[in-house]
Amino acid sequence: MTPSSPVPPFSARSSISDFFQGVGLIFRAWGLIFRTPRLLRLSALCALVTLVALAALLVLLWTQAPGWLGAVWPRPDPWWARALWTGVLLVLGVLGFVVGANVGLPIVLAPLQDPLSEITEELCGDYVSPPFRPGAFLTGLGVSVAHTLARVLLLLLGLALLLPLNLLPGVGSVAWAVLATSWTMLWLAGEHLAAPMTRHLYPFAQIRRTLRARWPLCLGFGAGVYVLLWIPILNSLFLPVAVVGGTLLYRGLRAVGGVPPPPDGK
Repeated sequence: MTPSSPVPPFSARSSISDFFQGVGLIFRAWGLIFRTPRLLRLSALCALVTLVALAALLVLLWTQAPGWLGAVWPRPDPWWARALWTGVLLVLGVLGFVVGANVGLPIVLAPLQDPLSEITEELCGDYVSPPFRPGAFLTGLGVSVAHTLARVLLLLLGLALLLPLNLLPGVGSVAWAVLATSWTMLWLAGEHLAAPMTRHLYPFAQIRRTLRARWPLCLGFGAGVYVLLWIPILNSLFLPVAVVGGTLLYRGLRAVGGVPPPPDGK
């Protein structure tokens, strides 16, 4: 790592204070994008597509989410039950927006994600983007699709296991909202840490082990991505910032031995 390298200086051991370093990755990624013309050009293109896609997602949820919830749980008449129903609708709307943005957008922006991650790794040093080869592209695509399906399944499974908390009177819905949001934040970290790790053909189990071993750091990064997603205008850049931040997270963990050498040897 050179003195000018953007690789973040993580500690070798996990601690609760790592949470703030994780949040700081958002600012580190943001600065790197604006200092690097190639990253800035790709990010601007991503921002344009993202802005349109997020607006369409918001309209879809605003018009359709009440009907989707009503099909499972009809809107009740008592005021207290109506208030609970509205609270559940709001939480589901928030989670639907986060999941929709992080599942749908990467598909739309897939051709730009790997270049963003590769340029970031080049800036970190000890890496050169490989030339395009159809065989390697298809292998990487297959691994990426399999990992994406596994991550989405893991997210939904976690939310489903927490769902019964809503049956507890009073505090149940609050507890579900807090825990479901925290789970989603950790999932967001895994989603964007997986971008460079999938490129290097790490198995999905290694990504899970990394999240488990360095969960304060990953939770902080996921929290930063989550908050950025809800800031108007800036949220149009959330995916480039998340991809660059996830790549910096990966390289920082590699530098302190938190992630083993890549299977592809690069």
